[in-house]
Amino acid sequence: MKAEDLTAWNSALRAQFPIVAGHPDLAYLDSAATAQKPQAVLDAAQEYLMTSNANAGRGAYPWANRTTSLIEETRGQVKTFLADPDPGTSAVHFVSGTTEGLRLVALDWLAHELREGDEIIVPFADHEANASPWLEAVETLARQGTRVTVREMPYQTSSGDYDTEDLAALISPRTRFVAVTHVHHVYGGDMNVHRIRQVVGPDAVICMDAAQSVGHLPVSMTALDVDFAVFSGHKALALPGSGAVWSRGLRGAPLAPRGWSGTPNTVGIASLGAALNWLDRAGLERIERWTVELAARLTDGLRTLTPYEVVGCQLSLAEDSSVQQRHGIVTFRHRDIDSVDLGFILFSHGFMVRADGLCQGRAGENRSSVRVSLHAYNTRHEVDRLLEVLAELT
Repeated sequence: MKAEDLTAWNSALRAQFPIVAGHPDLAYLDSAATAQKPQAVLDAAQEYLMTSNANAGRGAYPWANRTTSLIEETRGQVKTFLADPDPGTSAVHFVSGTTEGLRLVALDWLAHELREGDEIIVPFADHEANASPWLEAVETLARQGTRVTVREMPYQTSSGDYDTEDLAALISPRTRFVAVTHVHHVYGGDMNVHRIRQVVGPDAVICMDAAQSVGHLPVSMTALDVDFAVFSGHKALALPGSGAVWSRGLRGAPLAPRGWSGTPNTVGIASLGAALNWLDRAGLERIERWTVELAARLTDGLRTLTPYEVVGCQLSLAEDSSVQQRHGIVTFRHRDIDSVDLGFILFSHGFMVRADGLCQGRAGENRSSVRVSLHAYNTRHEVDRLLEVLAELT
């Protein structure tokens, strides 16, 4: 597809987001925190509430039956959307988002699978939500007298990617579980999860945080060969409070959430199904190409502005860089202006960005920074205008 075709495509998509189209003077650049919703998702949520709102699995009347069917159909949609290699044996559990989903895997599955002397590998420079649940599971076991060793996922200093050579040196016959992230929420890089299986071997369980990839680029469980994939619906254009845990069920016991199962977020699940349909129609390959292009446009401009430091790989700043570029996420700092202050300054010019510590784990960035995160509804003009404002602050 030619660049000019993507411009027309972007313009048509942007018009489908009421909050974006209704505020042409504002640039929403915080989609990694939560994405805006297209009209089709808003309509689906409203239609469900106005025509079929009922609890699921608890009634014999038509509204309840339709809601139960909706949930099962959306489970199937999630499997298809994730290119599930064996949908007959996998499972999808709906959760409120990635954080709850990772804790579900940690406390309702991992804590019951580990044994004395087992080892797990945790990415402490990724999002805190992909670190603390695993430690919580280990602490739970320790109180029961079971000792589990936690090893830190190694990273390449130059790129921020996982260091697979150092990772291979950590693997032992007692390595039972490895937590990974698909797209990093600070650096924006694809963490090359497809290489992890080759390193850890056929038996270790891999759980992938897909919060910044599902809804932003094609995600294939067949290609990645992980055992769990967890994502937030609200980052994938659905309503807040929606998300899913995909469980392959190939290694270890099947994931079975413990305790009494209460009322699901039925309208959130309805919105998730509508969001996945919308993303399929829009084209995930196009969304990925567009957001990568916008991110490269931003880093290419920032590298010419001396007061700014772009966080992450320094070899991927130019638009024509031959190394992997950022998937719609660019994080940076100003040499003299505090990042939180810079966030307020940018909002005064109409830009909504994230400006704080970005919830990174203990081995990650320990200074606040400004994060720009992009989606299909953002434009080249917004990026260029942002660069003009940043240039004025040099």
